[in-house]
Formats: sequence, structure tokens, C-alpha cells
Amino acid sequence: MTRPTSRDVAGAAGVSQATVSLVLGDKWRGRVSERTAALVREAAADLGYRPNLAARNLRLGSTRTALLVVPALTNEFFARVYTGAARVAAEHGFGVVLYPSPDGTGPARDPFASARAALDGVIASSMAAAALDAIGGDDLPLVMLDSDPAAPGPAAHVNLDMPDGVRQTAHHLLDFGHRDFLHLASAVDTWTFHIRARALAELLDTTARLRTVRSALTVDAARTAMESALADPATRPTAVVCDDDILAAGACKAARRLGLRIPEDLSVTGIDDLALATAVEPELTTVRLPAEHVGEQGMRALLTVLDGSPWTAPDLPVELVVRGSTGPAPTP
Repeated sequence: MTRPTSRDVAGAAGVSQATVSLVLGDKWRGRVSERTAALVREAAADLGYRPNLAARNLRLGSTRTALLVVPALTNEFFARVYTGAARVAAEHGFGVVLYPSPDGTGPARDPFASARAALDGVIASSMAAAALDAIGGDDLPLVMLDSDPAAPGPAAHVNLDMPDGVRQTAHHLLDFGHRDFLHLASAVDTWTFHIRARALAELLDTTARLRTVRSALTVDAARTAMESALADPATRPTAVVCDDDILAAGACKAARRLGLRIPEDLSVTGIDDLALATAVEPELTTVRLPAEHVGEQGMRALLTVLDGSPWTAPDLPVELVVRGSTGPAPTP
């Protein structure tokens, strides 16, 4: 069966194709009578006509498509960011295309012959910023997630209040009497981890001892790093502040292998509040990050920029969730 065209609709309604375009493009008010608009809609419905959105988008210079650049979808946090972005996009007739890195750190191969022709804008995590070079959409509106707000280039930033999350964690441990800290830091060189380290160092500068150990973002790498860091009882901390829940899980495994009890001998904290946080035993004290809200805000920021307006919004608040992995500092 031949697919009906706008010419067929025009013939059935007794109007021009231009009138059909105005009515079905919802631009008829003030230019076409309500009676004529009703005739066009009725004819389109009777014929089963559906406009060619791809052709329409090309004419309008818009694809109503956003690209979300993330390190990897194997990380639950970024899957939730996508959920939030896609929800807001759908409410505005947009789609979201994912661009994950195969190994979670470097850029994937550019999936677009021309980013400018295929996309309206880009939302990117600072942890996957290197992938932006491969996309080749330098003139596209860019919204950066969890990145340096002072950096030039992006049209908008959407950030979490990570320094406050670190401060909540440190105050919780200080209130428990901890004065010997180890920061299990991510080895990924990106702004979001830099500000966590800075906030922790500034807060503990005059109140506690702080040592830093870096690790790749895997449980095994974190376990190996922590087994070395905890091996000598003379330099062993009483509290470990981890840059995320995956590193915290590795820290907990290392402690158990060394015969240390959590939290009686060692308190451990994370950041993210992934499902992993309640899968370990004892359950993990961690900073809950509103990942879906990050995605929602990222998409709203992009829509605002595409509308020609500036985007301004405060950092998204975070919350320390206290569970069983933290407790009073052990008595010397």
C-alpha cells in the first residue's frame, strides 16, 4: 500500500500543500481558519498520514537529538544520569544518543559523519571529556557535567556540591574521634576528583593526619592499593575516605584480608550510593549523589541554551548516608 503524502491530504481537504504544512506543523494560528485546520487534520487522520519528521528536521535545521557522553554504561551512576536526561528529553520531543567509551577512560570511535548535521547539542561528563575531540562538533552547544565552572568553552555547567559531600563525611568521622585519615583517591585526572581531594585536605589540615593513596577505579586495584597501605600497623589509619563506592568496596576487601574489622578497627566511606553500597557487609556509609537529577538538569540546561537563554542554577545538593561501615575510632 502506497504511503499517503501531504499532496494527498491537500487534495482530500481541498487546500494547498502549504496549508497542510502549516496545520500539521502547528503554525496555522492567525494564518488559517479553525475550520480549515480541522478539515486538514480530519483528512490526515482518514488517510493515515504521518509527516516525515526526518525531512522536516532537515528543513528546520534541527534534529531534536542530544548526545550524552559518558565514560561507560557499566557504571551504574552514568546509567542513572542517562535515565534522567532521557526523561526530560522525551517531555520536549527530543531523543538522547549515548556515546560511551569502550574501556571507560578513553574516547570511542566517532559514530557520526558530521556531528553538526546529526545533533543539536552535547551533554558530557568531565570524566569523558577526551571523547569530545573525536566527535568533531566544536560549534555545537555543550553542557558539561561535574566539571570546572571556570573553564572556558561550555555553554553551561551542571555540578554537584562535591566539596560539601566531602565535608559531611569528614565531620562525621571527626565526630567519631578519628584523627588519622587515608584518602583512597581515584587515579583518573579530572576536576571532580581534584576538588574532592582539595576539600578533604583543607578541612583536615589542622585537625588530623592525612595520607593519600591513588588507585584505578576497580575493586581489585583498590584492594591491592589498600593491602599495601594497611600492612604496617604503625602507619595504619583509623578511617579511609574513598572517592567512590567501587574504591570503598576494594578497601573493605583489603581490610578483611588483613584481619581488620569494619568499623571496629577501620571506618570506610564512599561516594555515589550505588547498589553496591548496600550489597557489602557491613553496609557502606557513603555520599548519595542524585544521578538522575544530574541528567535531568543537564538536559534542561541544553534546552535552555538551544532556546537562546543563559543557564544558571546552583550546584545540586548531596547527602551523607550513614550506615554500618563507620564507627568510633579504635582506642590506641
